[in-house]
Amino acid sequence: MSAKKERTNPILAKHPMRNASPVTAILEAGRKAAPEAQLPLADLRPRPGQPRRYFDPEAMRSLVASVRDQGVLQPLLVRETREGYEIVAGERRYRAALEAGLSHVPVIVRRLSDEEAQLIALAENLQREDLNPLEETEGVLGLLALRLEQPVEEVVALLYRMDNEAKGKATHNVMGKPDAVLVEETFNSLSRGTWQSFVANRLPLLKLPEDVLEVIRSGRLDYTKARAIARVRDAKARARLLQRALQEGLSLSQIRQEVGRLAAKPQPAPDRYGERVKALGRALARRRLDEDRKRRVDELLSELERLLQA
Repeated sequence: MSAKKERTNPILAKHPMRNASPVTAILEAGRKAAPEAQLPLADLRPRPGQPRRYFDPEAMRSLVASVRDQGVLQPLLVRETREGYEIVAGERRYRAALEAGLSHVPVIVRRLSDEEAQLIALAENLQREDLNPLEETEGVLGLLALRLEQPVEEVVALLYRMDNEAKGKATHNVMGKPDAVLVEETFNSLSRGTWQSFVANRLPLLKLPEDVLEVIRSGRLDYTKARAIARVRDAKARARLLQRALQEGLSLSQIRQEVGRLAAKPQPAPDRYGERVKALGRALARRRLDEDRKRRVDELLSELERLLQA
C-alpha cells in the first residue's frame, strides 16, 4: 500500500508567515491583492456548513437598525464559486443588509480552498465568541474532516483513539502518526485549548437527544435553553416542552422551572405488557394454526378483552 500523501496548505507552505497562525497567514497572503468591491446581495449566498447557526434576535434587530442607518461598514469576505459568491465571513451583516433593504454590500473577494474558507469562518467566530458550544464542536470537527480528508464520524473515532492511547487505556499506535500530528497542529492554530480538553468537554455534546440537537443545529432555539430541556428524559415530555419553548418564547428561568416540575412528577411505570403483546402478534402472523388452535386463540383473546373492559 502506498504511503498516504502528506496534506499541506499551499498558501501556508509558501508564505513567509508560515510559522504564524494559519488564519493570519491566509489573510496576509492576499490582503494587497484583494481590494474592496461592491456586489449585489442577489449574487451572494451563505456558505453551507457555516459554523454559526443561531443568531440572537435582539442583537440582529440592533444590527439591522444600524445597517439601515449607516450601511454595512465592514466588508464581507467572500469567494467566487460556480453558483456566485459564497460568504466566508460576515453572514450576520449579510442577513442584516437583506432585512434593511440594501441592494449592494462591500466585499473582499478571495480565492480560497474549502479548508481555508472553513478555517477562516471558524476562527472569526471563535475570536468573537459568537459560537455556542455545539456550533464550536461541529465547526472544529468539520475543519478536521477537511484537513484529514475523512468523514466527521472517522474524525471522532480518531480523537477517542488518541485519548485512550494518551491515557494508557489502549494501544492504537496513532500518537505521532501524521493524522494525530495534524490534529494537534489544528488545535494549536485555533488557540482554543487542547484536543484532550475537546474530547473531554465537547464531544459528549454530540450525545444529546436528537430532537434537542436538531433545534440547536437549525438555529431555532438558544443553546442554553435547549441544553436545559435536554435534562428531561421522557421523550414525549421533552418534545412538548421544546414545542412550547419555540412557540411561546419561554425564558431560560421558565424552562428550568418546567424541567424541575417534570423531574418532581412521578414517572409512569414501565410498560410490562407492550413488548409481549407485540411479540405474540408477530408469532401469530408467522405461524399457521389448525382450526382447533385458532378457536383456542380466539377464546383467549375474547377472555382478555372482557378482563380489560371489566
